[in-house]
Amino acid sequence: MPLLDANATHPITLPDGTVYRDTVYLKAVVDHPRMEIGDYSYFTHSGKPEDRAQVLAPYLGHACRERLVIGKFVQIARGSYFITSSANHPMAGFTTYPFRIFKPETFGYKDLPVKDTVVGHDVWIGHGATIMPGVHIGSGAIVAAASVVVRDVPPYAIVGGNPAGIIRMRYSIETINELLDIAWWDWPLDKIEANLGALESGDLEALKMA
Repeated sequence: MPLLDANATHPITLPDGTVYRDTVYLKAVVDHPRMEIGDYSYFTHSGKPEDRAQVLAPYLGHACRERLVIGKFVQIARGSYFITSSANHPMAGFTTYPFRIFKPETFGYKDLPVKDTVVGHDVWIGHGATIMPGVHIGSGAIVAAASVVVRDVPPYAIVGGNPAGIIRMRYSIETINELLDIAWWDWPLDKIEANLGALESGDLEALKMA
């Protein structure tokens, strides 16, 4: 029996058999035209499952131009959220007050640049982190708790602070390139679970042979 079920809403069952309802697979509960979410990516938050999109990206309305793209196997801790491009105010003039959002006929600032926010695969976003507009977080990266991420994060980097900076790289550039080439997150689930030992122990040679 596989450990994971991509179609589950609440993927965690506690040792006593209780289903833990604060953690959800986002793909199962989010129906939003501007959000793309990969399999097995989860978010922990108290409340109704259908509210997760609003909590995770509170400024990403259905009429927004930007997207929030989250890869596979992403782990998003409680209190983390994304501030997307449409939350920006005009800054080219003498006021930042968003006068034009208050009437439907003038809603939005078409001249304001918008950028997609993209999270790669197998990214761990720690408790209470804030991801700012247009950031790209590379696969395998770790975002420390309470960080404010204002710039792109390389694959397999550990970042932290406000603004978040690189604390260290998890592996050498050669190993990172090999892991990106292997792209285990794209394997069938049975192959992933058959190679959990190598994934969990960091046995690169075994992964290359899989």
